[in-house]
Amino acid sequence: MEFKKSGRLTRVGYEIRGPMLEHADALETAGNPVMRLNTGDPAMFGLRAADNVLQDVIAHLPESQGYSAPQGIVPARLSVADYYARRGVPDVTADDVYLGNGVSELICMATQALLDDGDEVLIPAPDFPLWTAATTLASGKAVHYLCDEESDWYPDLADMTAKVTDRTRAVVLINPNNPTGAVYPRDVLEAVLDLARRHHLIVFADEIYDRIVYDDALHHCAAAIAPDVLCLTFSGLSKAYRLAGLRSGWLAISGPKQHAKDYLAGLSLLAAVRLCPNVPAQHAIRIALDADHSIDDLVLPAGRLAEQRDLAWELLNAIPGVSCVKPKGALYAFPRLEPTVYPVEDDGQLAFDLLREEKVLVVRGTGFNWPRPDHFRLLTLPGADDLTTAITRIGHFLGRYHK
Repeated sequence: MEFKKSGRLTRVGYEIRGPMLEHADALETAGNPVMRLNTGDPAMFGLRAADNVLQDVIAHLPESQGYSAPQGIVPARLSVADYYARRGVPDVTADDVYLGNGVSELICMATQALLDDGDEVLIPAPDFPLWTAATTLASGKAVHYLCDEESDWYPDLADMTAKVTDRTRAVVLINPNNPTGAVYPRDVLEAVLDLARRHHLIVFADEIYDRIVYDDALHHCAAAIAPDVLCLTFSGLSKAYRLAGLRSGWLAISGPKQHAKDYLAGLSLLAAVRLCPNVPAQHAIRIALDADHSIDDLVLPAGRLAEQRDLAWELLNAIPGVSCVKPKGALYAFPRLEPTVYPVEDDGQLAFDLLREEKVLVVRGTGFNWPRPDHFRLLTLPGADDLTTAITRIGHFLGRYHK
């Protein structure tokens, strides 16, 4: 008997890792170093967590040998609740906070607890593909609303509104956005939140990059703007606190809960089924949030991340036939290939050819559920010299590719 994968997996993609990464690993095993611009892991590029955060984790190891409560340890959950109180979100308590093995686990829990077969979730295009994958694995239907590149990648509200049906259960906001780097102004968020309010939708607010914003951009917490809308806000220590390997994330529930008791009971059930989050990693949360060991100095105009963002944006736009909206947040750029210059039909093949010929690993744009093969995503995390080398190689590759 041949055992096959579940049919649900035929509709699940996650191309940030997968066959392209396997091919990159094979190239390096064969002695060909690869410039990896695919995964936003700060540690890979020399960005380390604050020493006293790590020391606090180590100090608590003796008391971290057993399970914690399913939602996580109380001191960490209190710190998360206090964090959102400082952001203007009312009435979040430790009981409203769930800790997880990274935000990824919590996204899967939140969708599995909510969706029945065929229930719909509005998800941006382009998206962080885990949202589409998690919705699909929960037997739901991902309905992608377009973000408008000509309007700084803000959500197209008309498209979003047109896609609401009687099966729509939630809307996803990724702000700051991965992969585009968009940071939504307050009026844009208010319009989306009003749509959620009118159609009685849950808001899933993915705000993992809330501390990584550049120039004059301001991050507005969705839950603070709409305290009358049920909102699940997701964040964690992976990016701004440079602790991706600890897999330490959280979700905070805010807004009216009286009509969501059954859903929240389902969320608690799933938290109990997984027993608990990684216990040592939970001890990083309190000191990271309370002492504010974030990434603020790196995103200022003279900071490393801001300068690398500027450099990547300038180099990409200098390539003939390539344009890139300037990222206002996060750690990525999402450049466009002008179709009249680069008539690409298969952006996966283009990314593969780039890897094979120039040893540069990027992620194709359709891997983020963008509907056309005319974009790709790259990291802005590498240092200036490596970024310059990588984007120069991309320019050389494209110079040959379109001829």
